[in-house]
Amino acid sequence: MTSRKNLRQKLHHIIFDYDTIPAKAFDLVLIVAILLSVTAVMLDTVSSIRIGYGELLYGLEWFFTILFTVEYLIRIYASDSRARYIFSFYGIIDLLAILPTYFSIFVPGTQYLLVIRFFRVLRIFRLLKLVKFVQEAEFVKASLIASSRKIVFFLFFVLVTVSIIGALMYLIEGEESGFTSIPKGVYWAIVTITTVGYGDIYPQTVLGRTLASLLMIVGYSIIAVPTGIVSAEMAAMHEKIEAGNKKEVSCCESTKHDKDACFCKICGRPLG
Repeated sequence: MTSRKNLRQKLHHIIFDYDTIPAKAFDLVLIVAILLSVTAVMLDTVSSIRIGYGELLYGLEWFFTILFTVEYLIRIYASDSRARYIFSFYGIIDLLAILPTYFSIFVPGTQYLLVIRFFRVLRIFRLLKLVKFVQEAEFVKASLIASSRKIVFFLFFVLVTVSIIGALMYLIEGEESGFTSIPKGVYWAIVTITTVGYGDIYPQTVLGRTLASLLMIVGYSIIAVPTGIVSAEMAAMHEKIEAGNKKEVSCCESTKHDKDACFCKICGRPLG
């Protein structure tokens, strides 16, 4: 029983820690295996390579899938809280990274979804101790969550707008111009308002082109709105963090200092 516990502890240190040499070596080998497996999947989509090396790539695909399956099971075994790992971000990604190959037995083609394994390379931040990058990612995530309601409302407004414009274009242009239905008009409005402009369908009447011109101009404004919402939220959150990190030091008669002050402007004492 003790030897079993010791084995589990050793596996836990190797798989989940990052300060020891074995743990770093494990992460490095894992990242290399992930990159090789994704490369094999990508090469398999090139017809000339698939014709010549299809069997080899298929064998590599199953080799890496079995390897990652064993690794996933070992992670569950060595985890302090198995349920917490299974339902964590990395736990879900680890599971999704092996399922497509098994699904391909029943639904051919799903194995190409294995490119999701690229998400597993995020562990390189832990390997290289790039904790600041992780903190910045959390900052961006928190900003997106804080601005989610505004963005959802904005997207709803855009959806209503393109629906109305699509219906109008269907009435103005008609089937002879390619606007065979309102959904197709909505599709055109989305393509136009996002400034993509595929050119598969386009207005041919003066009124239709006028409406399209207005929509194109509005499109530039619409693209900037979500960026502005998130940027404003990030700025507000940054100010809160700065205010929380800045300590108020009572000295002399002044208890309030400038945010970027390092010394008291009254007595010259350093601020903590």
